[in-house]
Amino acid sequence: MQKIRLSNIILFLLLASASFAQKKEVVNSYIATYKELAIAEMKRTGVPAAITLAQGIHESGAGNSKLVLESNNHFGIKCKSNWSGESVKHDDDARGECFRKYPASADSYKDHSDFLKNGQRYAFLFELEQDDYAGWANGLKRAGYATNPKYPQVLIKLIEDYGLQQYTFIAMGKIPDEEPGSAIASVDNGPTEKIIVANEHEKIPTVMPVEKNKADSYPAGEFIINETKVTFIRKGTSFLSIAKQYDIDLSKIFEFNEIARAEIADSDQLVYLQRKRKTGSNEFHWVQSGETLHDIAQQQAIRLESLRELNWLKKEDKPAIGEKLSLKSKSLSMPRLTVKENYSLVPVTKNQGHN
Repeated sequence: MQKIRLSNIILFLLLASASFAQKKEVVNSYIATYKELAIAEMKRTGVPAAITLAQGIHESGAGNSKLVLESNNHFGIKCKSNWSGESVKHDDDARGECFRKYPASADSYKDHSDFLKNGQRYAFLFELEQDDYAGWANGLKRAGYATNPKYPQVLIKLIEDYGLQQYTFIAMGKIPDEEPGSAIASVDNGPTEKIIVANEHEKIPTVMPVEKNKADSYPAGEFIINETKVTFIRKGTSFLSIAKQYDIDLSKIFEFNEIARAEIADSDQLVYLQRKRKTGSNEFHWVQSGETLHDIAQQQAIRLESLRELNWLKKEDKPAIGEKLSLKSKSLSMPRLTVKENYSLVPVTKNQGHN
């Protein structure tokens, strides 16, 4: 009986995992299909692309709702008295309500932008920063766009889970567009740092606050950084000796410090004796020459994954020198990036009703 129950649990977990993967694939497909529309509409009207895409995903079931299939209506906009186009009947707050029908999805996206831009009760939203997605999400609920009390949280989670803020940044010119015609800055003098910019004339700032090198000022033995126990060791120190000294499993040393297993330290470094925090004690950190994200995570006693999430960074991303990284709360913008490689100037290739 116990074996049967265990096999049922395993089957359930496998099915749940497959369902989640399938849902993620459907959402990613929707984003790939409609991201350019969202960017174009943001440039035209100012409605943030991240908000548009999150609303589209949520309200259209990632393009698979009956309303979308029957009418290309991605945002559940009802007819109302000023609508003179085609319509369909759909059950929402009441049975058989009138919803707008569009010739194509692009018309739905355009009408959604105009609906917000021209609606008096949404006017205050356009006074917010375009990359303040949390402000927009909460503002839509406050303006009466949706009746679901958790509507802002739904949008915010979609934006953060699927990295939709990058499309707002593209529309704002903060990161390169993925369409042919945008360019990457170029150099020809061998391996160097490539500056990823919105156009070839934009430069990365180099002036920044200078932080004191603390390597020679750490106290001996155990001390605290960001409420986390840590010690400072010199190059050549045995990790096993540290584990024994502080009565910690050796594997935990590597796990807490997010480093590969090794016998001895290959450099002077901080070694955390417990798991680092999800946020830092400082508000920000300015990237300095030669620093990696791991270096910063160690200096600030913050988990590397959390540092990336707070700043919209992927595993391979490297912030440019002088960029300001957020350590306490989600950054409203992605830092400029650099990568190491040879390169020359090249183009970048590329359901509910509302009143």
